[in-house]
Amino acid sequence: MSKNYALAADARDRAGKGIARALRREGKIPAVIYGDNKEPVTISLSENAANVEYRRGHMFTTLCDLKVGNDKHLVLARDIQLHPVTDIVQHIDFLRVTSKTKIAVFVPVHFINEEQSPGLHNKGVLNVVRYEVELHCSATNIPEQIEVDLAGKEQGDSVNISDATLPEGTKPVIDNRDFTIATIMAPRKAEEVEPAEGAEAEEGAEGEAAEASAEGEEAAAEE
Repeated sequence: MSKNYALAADARDRAGKGIARALRREGKIPAVIYGDNKEPVTISLSENAANVEYRRGHMFTTLCDLKVGNDKHLVLARDIQLHPVTDIVQHIDFLRVTSKTKIAVFVPVHFINEEQSPGLHNKGVLNVVRYEVELHCSATNIPEQIEVDLAGKEQGDSVNISDATLPEGTKPVIDNRDFTIATIMAPRKAEEVEPAEGAEAEEGAEGEAAEASAEGEEAAAEE
């Protein structure tokens, strides 16, 4: 599991579009903390700090030590609203978590032993169907990634969730089938296409030469 990151925020009493616009003019964004059977807390935090963490790509899978005044909250970002044009963070929903909190979260897939796959060794192509897999896990023990073993995979084989090494205490949200994560595809035989195109060009040239010869013979006959 990744190391927690930290953010500082200020409590705010009011909410609404007008307040949100005023905050953004000050370089801040609105956010809310909810969950754990406690009252929601509306907060504001640095727009720059929020965007730095968002661009690192870990906010949905890494816990945050969020300090609001003198209070500390262990939270996980569950929803992030972005500006439709600039992709700048505009609002964040943080979930309070404890060691007992269970969540569903998307975890990146990491493929291993590619060099031990005969299908890939023979110029096959790894066609990834799922770059992430949704897992049930503890909010305080979110895996950074899951490893999927490609050893022994031939061209035409499917790589399924059963080929993955799931961290202890986790299970797929889809649990009623051995779903596909990737396939090993045969390479496209481009070298077979090129000669065919060349043959067509050659046939065209021969046809043009024959037409030119016929025209020459007709002209000679007229003379």
